Amino acid sequence: MLSRSYFNLLNLDDYSSGGDRARVPRVISVPGIISDFDDRDEGVESDAPVHQERRVIVANQLPLKAYKDSETNKWCFDWDEDALILQMKDGFSPDVEFVYVGCLRVEIEPLEQEEVGQLLYEKFKCVPTFLSLNLMNKFYHGFCKHYLWPLFHYMLPFTPDHGVRFDKDMWQAYVSANKVFADKVMEVINPDEDYVWVHDYHLMVLPTFLRKRYNRVKLGFFLHSLFPSSEIYRTLPVREEILRALLNCDLIGFQTFDYARHFLSCCSRMLGLDYQSKRGYIGLDYYGRTVSIKILPVGIHMGQIESIMSLPDTPKKVKELKEKYDGKIVLLGVDDVDMFKGIGLKFEAFGQLLDENPRYRGSVVLVQIMNSPRSQGNDIQEVQNEINNVATEVNRRYGSADYEPIVCINGPVSFQDKVAYYVISECVVVNAVRDGLNLVPYKYIVSRQGSPYLDEVLGLEGSAAPRKSVIIVSEFIGCSPSLSGAIRVNPWNISCVAEAMHSAISMQDLEKELRHEKHYKYVTSHDVAYWARSFDQDLERACAQYYENRCWGIGFGLNIRVVALGPHFRKLSVEHIVSAYKNTSSRLILLDYDGTMMPQDLIDKSPCRAVISVLNGLCNDPMNVVFIVSGRGKDSLEKWFSPCERLGLSAEHGYFTWWPTNSAWESCGLVVDLSWKNIVLPIMEHYTEATDGSSIEQKESALVWHHQEADPDFGTWQAKELLDHLESVLANEPVVVKRGQHIVEVKPQGVSKGVVVENLITTMRNTGKPPDFVLCIGDDRSDEDMFESIASSVASHSLPDTAEVFACTVGQKPSMAKYYLDDTDEVIKMLQGLSAASARQLPKSPHNQVSIEDSI
Repeated sequence: MLSRSYFNLLNLDDYSSGGDRARVPRVISVPGIISDFDDRDEGVESDAPVHQERRVIVANQLPLKAYKDSETNKWCFDWDEDALILQMKDGFSPDVEFVYVGCLRVEIEPLEQEEVGQLLYEKFKCVPTFLSLNLMNKFYHGFCKHYLWPLFHYMLPFTPDHGVRFDKDMWQAYVSANKVFADKVMEVINPDEDYVWVHDYHLMVLPTFLRKRYNRVKLGFFLHSLFPSSEIYRTLPVREEILRALLNCDLIGFQTFDYARHFLSCCSRMLGLDYQSKRGYIGLDYYGRTVSIKILPVGIHMGQIESIMSLPDTPKKVKELKEKYDGKIVLLGVDDVDMFKGIGLKFEAFGQLLDENPRYRGSVVLVQIMNSPRSQGNDIQEVQNEINNVATEVNRRYGSADYEPIVCINGPVSFQDKVAYYVISECVVVNAVRDGLNLVPYKYIVSRQGSPYLDEVLGLEGSAAPRKSVIIVSEFIGCSPSLSGAIRVNPWNISCVAEAMHSAISMQDLEKELRHEKHYKYVTSHDVAYWARSFDQDLERACAQYYENRCWGIGFGLNIRVVALGPHFRKLSVEHIVSAYKNTSSRLILLDYDGTMMPQDLIDKSPCRAVISVLNGLCNDPMNVVFIVSGRGKDSLEKWFSPCERLGLSAEHGYFTWWPTNSAWESCGLVVDLSWKNIVLPIMEHYTEATDGSSIEQKESALVWHHQEADPDFGTWQAKELLDHLESVLANEPVVVKRGQHIVEVKPQGVSKGVVVENLITTMRNTGKPPDFVLCIGDDRSDEDMFESIASSVASHSLPDTAEVFACTVGQKPSMAKYYLDDTDEVIKMLQGLSAASARQLPKSPHNQVSIEDSI
């Protein structure tokens, strides 16, 4: 894995805590238990001051403008009012303090960095990350803009001339830059109180550094860009490192459901993680932590636009533009110079509009404001050349001495000037082939709403005058779903875009007014303050899990992650259970098979010699009752475990039982009508035929549909459909339809592993030898029935009050069991320890022995 090469970048053990804290932050230095809740004297009031609410905002760039004073030659700084991370403060109470971490847009000499850093923190609460020019070029202009950005926008470098291919040096620079950002966060954070909000694709591995240092850091991430489909994302050589880094957050935000769906699909296909929606929230279970998914597009800052429109010189600019384009219909485009903005396609569509509608020549103008490119390179130059060539050709063919069809305005253009263009434009055209969100339509809508000053210039009769606007928007950008009244287009279909332009120009005023009113209501109610406030509320909710869980650190390098589990959930100690085992005399040992005694990924499921040996060792102890409790059919279990003569077997979740003293299987005793199989089997066969990789397992008491070998997304989708289908047709049948790990199973009511446990405990009690030692190990949902049954037996005193109970799940995950072992190897080693303890024990006198025959 590439992450091994960069393990040294994650050595954070040399950082100090940064001053006295209310609680000492914990550091993950080795795998194992990191911390429990801090020990505090209950009922003792603290004289410590109340901590001020604080949000640490981390972004690639600080919300500052920088310039040098010509007289003093000193750096001067002002707030950048256009910066989104500054505007989001409006969603919070004035009492909340904001600290910003990010880069400056200018290069600061090393000798000036300390002075500038101190100035920025004292005056602006900004912490600059000073990256060297070489690191910045590789990190931002290299990996971010020329590799990640195109890949996230569905452009793959099929040839060296067609984009930049993955480069280890650039990836290492990306990781190094993220570490620098993390270092700066650690300098200012109070990990027990502060919330950290990381922004955008530049900093996707930063969460790993923070989670490694502070296991309970309250951490949110919002991706402003789009997230590609799994078919594109899986081409990324460091795909798992980035996914796991994002999963180290508590809340991950996306602009649209499509982007979130793509992320969830990647987690499913590449990491095997399932997600679920509960009470309106989407969550991924990741090592006991619930990683929440937030879907909400960013809004605009209403106050900023309204204040711009209220400036006295804004009406003057509007008046000048109105006079300049008097008698003409203005279509407007505002885009960055970028290969994905579709400016050339827009120009071609406008040319086709003029070609097919000669009456528009001389009366319709397309004004294109082109913001300065955010990076440099051959691809940007190619885009500029294409734009110039298409615009020149359209103007040559359809223009005249007093008419220029396409007017290109090269940036930078002030926001006030843009607002003036918004105000006089009949329609805005956003034609990007891919874009994360794009706020241009929102800004256009608010600008078209106008102000009292602008109404006078535009000749509108007061605030009650109807407002109108038309938006042409690409269906491939994030704002499209929220603009239900817009004309949606496929930017690659030139004719479709040209027709949309014609529709916008010829649309009736009433229709324009209704569309504008609908959009204006949405934009004003979903502004940047609403977005920030909503995200912050969900982040607080997502982080509440840390108040009730314990945490473990596992993994190395960029695969570090934190496991959060219940305060009473701990790893089963071999020494502990062996000690309890030696001091008891009536033991019940219940073992699942698949995933517990045998790994799930093996094709040959028959038990190995070690399994047979350890089972025989346990069964030979006359004080033990040992049962394999499995969902498998009885024929397989009987064949596999025939060498274990004193082993009990429970097949098909307890429907059949093999007692060591008998020579035949016994059914559970329920009067079961299996005629429902005639209904279920054809349905399952239909889904098997329709789902490549799925199969049906026919048991005597149950039918199981497996989809482990199917496409992860399609298999899960079909399993949900099959579950609903079967539940509806079997509503009046005495059966249970359940979903398990890659299965859908139909079985009779009253049959479960939990019932097996109840029967065995009852049988042992009835013989006068209630178990004083119970060990139950399983790995999946069906085994939770056993854990629940054991817990009920303890609560109802069906077991002796002094009984030693060990309910153990395989894998670190939420469970009703109180113990866990990591994998099947640890299960076998633990059982070998018990078997060895039995072998070392001295023989007991006959009246103290409890054999299987006597017990059951």
